Amino acid sequence: MTTTESYTTTFRVNQSPEAAFAAIINPRAWWSGAFEGDTAALGDVFTYRYQDLHYSRQEVTELVPGQCVAWDVLDADLSFLKDRSEWTGTTIAFDIVGTGSRTEVTFTHVGLKPEVECYDTCTDAWTALIQGSLKQLIETGKADLPELAGPVV
Repeated sequence: MTTTESYTTTFRVNQSPEAAFAAIINPRAWWSGAFEGDTAALGDVFTYRYQDLHYSRQEVTELVPGQCVAWDVLDADLSFLKDRSEWTGTTIAFDIVGTGSRTEVTFTHVGLKPEVECYDTCTDAWTALIQGSLKQLIETGKADLPELAGPVV
């Protein structure tokens, strides 16, 4: 079966949309790996590297405090894939919705679809980062950054 749906996951926290937004735009606090560049202003370009497995250059293309964040992947090199540039042209997006005293965060990696090679490995890594590190950072102000085994996002 072929599908065209991109990977998405959602969680809820007992924090404000502003707290969720502040955590999301600080990926250094919830991703393992090396960063260069800024991530807090529209048009910022940053690079992320994890060991020799993952390199990507991303641009902040959407940034509405308390509502949404999006990063376009301008360039990628995932050394564990046949098509090492598979992420290039995809978008990493966060939608933030406040509902009473709770906030819902929906993460979507637009273009990361079940039919692409990285889907299983990358969705496992994204789930650990989004449902684990990011959610913990929003809830507590601190995230544990475990060293992820194998390829990571």
